[in-house]
Amino acid sequence: MNFVKRAGLSLRARKARTAVLLGIFVVICTLLLGGFLLQGATARQEADAQRTIGVDVTLKGKTLTPALADRLGSSPQVHRYNPRLPIEAGARGIEPLESDIPRPRGKRAGTSTPRPLALNGVRDSGLLLPFSYGSNKITAGRGITPEDAGRRVAMVEKRLASKNGLKVGDTIRALSADGKSTVPLMVVGIYRDSTPDPTRWTPPHLLPGNTLYVPVRAAQQLSPGAADLAEAVFRIGSPEQAEQLHAQARRLLGTGSFDFRVNDKAYKDQVRPIQRVGTFARLIVQLIAVAGALVLGLIVMLQIRERRDELGMLLSLGEKKWKLIGQHTVEVAAVALPAVAVAALAGQIAAQQAGDALLGHQESASLPRPRSPDAADDSPEMRVQPSDVGKVAGIGLGISLVSTVVPGIGILRLHPRSILTDSE
Repeated sequence: MNFVKRAGLSLRARKARTAVLLGIFVVICTLLLGGFLLQGATARQEADAQRTIGVDVTLKGKTLTPALADRLGSSPQVHRYNPRLPIEAGARGIEPLESDIPRPRGKRAGTSTPRPLALNGVRDSGLLLPFSYGSNKITAGRGITPEDAGRRVAMVEKRLASKNGLKVGDTIRALSADGKSTVPLMVVGIYRDSTPDPTRWTPPHLLPGNTLYVPVRAAQQLSPGAADLAEAVFRIGSPEQAEQLHAQARRLLGTGSFDFRVNDKAYKDQVRPIQRVGTFARLIVQLIAVAGALVLGLIVMLQIRERRDELGMLLSLGEKKWKLIGQHTVEVAAVALPAVAVAALAGQIAAQQAGDALLGHQESASLPRPRSPDAADDSPEMRVQPSDVGKVAGIGLGISLVSTVVPGIGILRLHPRSILTDSE
């Protein structure tokens, strides 16, 4: 009789043992699938963290211009970037804030700056540290975005807006540094700066309420001579990419001195716990595979001992030993395949709960991080992919092979005469 057919008959004849073997395989395959799903969720979570959190690199240099910042910002490892061009400008049609503290003696009124507004030309206000970490908050409208590059728009502080009755959509006029031209700026956002007013007299352009944010090109129109940036912030995916950006900055800025600082604290606070969960998931898969092979190997070994009479009879009839090993392998593999299907149905629920518990706990234990306004929900999504089911099926069949071939070595040592003699 064909050993495959004989394996099917054996499974039907031993229904209780087949059910136990199926239950063990379902548990093993479900845990394996849960481990793979958790690995996939952590990989997606890490990729999302690289996009939304990233690593901020601050570049400062005397020769850093908006054009060079744009060239660095076009690098493949840069997700977002923001140059900052600070200038001073005059005000026309609005009344700037002034310090409530009396002017100290010895300072004449004529010594104060004729340009009371402090303007910062930016590309992406969301990358400014006060906004990304929440000390500055937009109370109305929006911030400056890369789409505003060719527009004359501004983001105004709440104290200046309250004093002049400004709201989103209004237009203010800024006077250029040379006093020859006026640039109209439409208010697209009003923000609140948490910095309190100074406790001593301060020139108007140093008051936090007189600080405006405009696109870089608008700042250049107000101060044509201001070509060098104060700094540029680049957001990259991981700390490992900082060296590549540093090499490119050295090629563009030359060998002269420039300050290149990497701020990866937020990245480490959020990504490292996720990576630990991924490592834990890999260990789970490895341990389950080894433990499953050991448990099933012991079960098969006990079955071989209990079926010595059957084996001796088959050997006496001329059955080859490798076919007896193949019969046990087919029996275990035939149970493994339906167990994979059952695990695919049950694994989704179990893995989602495990992912919420592990990844959710890691996120709640981490420190607050800068977060983009349009960032997606951080809850990990666990999806059963065909590739995950294929991996589980492959490991399951591998466990079937190992758990039957290794104990099956004992079959090679069997002799029909000794088995039948012992049974008598």
